[in-house]
Amino acid sequence: MDDDSRPLLNSEYVGENYSHRGSTDSLDFKVKRPFHVKPRNIVEDDPQERISEKASLLNSRLQYYGRLTGSSDRLLSPPDHVIPAPEDIYFYSPLGTAFKVSDSSQVSKNPSIITIFAIWNTMMGTSILSIPWGIKQAGFTLGILILIIIGLLMLYCCYIVIKSPKYITMEDTSNWEFPDVCRFYFGKFGQWSSLIFSMVSLIGAMVVYWVLMSNFLFNTGQGIYNFANNINTSDSDFGTNGSERVICPYTKFQPGRNNTSSLLFLDKMGNSSDAGSFDQYWSKTNTVPFYLIILLLPLLCLRSASFFARFTFFGTISVIYLIALVTVKAVLLGFHLEFHWIDSSQFYVPEFREFFPQLTGILTLAFFIHNCIITLMKNNKNQENNVRDLSVAYLLVGLTYLYVGILIFASFPSPPLSKECIEPNFLDNFPCSDKLVFVARFLLLFQMITVYPLLGYLVRVQIMGQIFGRHYPSFFHILTLNIIIVGAGVVMAKFYPNIGSIIRYSGAICGLALVFLFPALIHMVSLKQQGRLSWPSALFHSFLIVLGVANLVAQFFM
Repeated sequence: MDDDSRPLLNSEYVGENYSHRGSTDSLDFKVKRPFHVKPRNIVEDDPQERISEKASLLNSRLQYYGRLTGSSDRLLSPPDHVIPAPEDIYFYSPLGTAFKVSDSSQVSKNPSIITIFAIWNTMMGTSILSIPWGIKQAGFTLGILILIIIGLLMLYCCYIVIKSPKYITMEDTSNWEFPDVCRFYFGKFGQWSSLIFSMVSLIGAMVVYWVLMSNFLFNTGQGIYNFANNINTSDSDFGTNGSERVICPYTKFQPGRNNTSSLLFLDKMGNSSDAGSFDQYWSKTNTVPFYLIILLLPLLCLRSASFFARFTFFGTISVIYLIALVTVKAVLLGFHLEFHWIDSSQFYVPEFREFFPQLTGILTLAFFIHNCIITLMKNNKNQENNVRDLSVAYLLVGLTYLYVGILIFASFPSPPLSKECIEPNFLDNFPCSDKLVFVARFLLLFQMITVYPLLGYLVRVQIMGQIFGRHYPSFFHILTLNIIIVGAGVVMAKFYPNIGSIIRYSGAICGLALVFLFPALIHMVSLKQQGRLSWPSALFHSFLIVLGVANLVAQFFM
């Protein structure tokens, strides 16, 4: 045959052509032992059927090439005519039988619509609860502009992350993630720094989850208690009157009013009842955060979190219900807008405010998906549509944030309440007796209880894998790590339960490295190596790095 007459070591298989040889570089010749057999020699129900002599010979040749050198030396890698096609790869059995392996990568490929909504579902998180507060901090007009601009910048940086493995032509990057790309360009520093900042985003999300779970559990329990004891708290909260009640929890915006922690409640008969004993054991900051330890710490120590992955669809249900809730509330409350461009008034905030960096910090985490976007896009059936699908997904995410943020801000009843009353968690602006909001809190609570162990599992795998080389070195190691993570959540829930500030700090920190710094540097370095780096491109990507630094620094002055 012509193929057999070609030299075994030929330079035409090195370089760019090598990258098109599919699974050549990923084959482990000592373990997988791929080879070609005729269909009649494939094992079906008869385990005694033997492989052909030709197939056995081809398998031996592959093992011979594998012993010549390591897979890193491309000069001695198996030539094309020795490597079987992907559909002709089988596992070799010591009994001499051949087992065909189905191409799981083809089975798991998703159409564009599934990929788009997978990105949307992954990006939608707790940040959506803080978007109205962030718009209030920046001002209504400036907040909308910032949301659009940050969304576009985050989309571009995410595009760079997707393209970054393709810039590397001398390595097989088919199974690489973004930390692997950082390691290629910046060595151990790039690998460890990307890991650390990725951990900041994950642990920051777990802290926010703990604060929110404490909030939702408290309000759910308070609502059940009030309903069971016929307690009406409407007179103890400063807010609107009527069926669609909105409250202002903090007295600093409404002088002379008591806050929601009043111990005096009025029942339907007009008689007062002392709820101090219940409040003593059911406090949002003093007791409820500790109750969660009993439930969640054992779940974090489970060896596998696959059971909780089955409940991830609750995230989509919760977000859809939240959007429906916002729509209903906006229709019932109506719009309350009055434009003051620079100066504030008694009930309204100006359109442009100096606190806008708080919104940029929140949005950095709200649009953050850069540490897992390569994995999500690998499962896209049509790889040529990756950029389009990513853009559509970001458009949907941006429209969702705009929809929730604008409707909550615009429908907030001013007067009698000031727009300053909008909470970092906008659900706190509704009393625990609100039935629609009660359902939203319960759904979000259940979702977070199932997602929290998954986040802990991701943190464990990455930290323990890097330090000890094993995902579960021992129960003691896992327990120690989980106690530290849970302790951070409890401390924040007790002393600083402001999810808006937690989100903006963690978003600005991880965004500096994984959104702005590393993608911009990798893009400039790759263009420099290709001789295509221009001054406008260098200036723009340098500006992205400066923007990331400024975003982080500004959080400490707000």
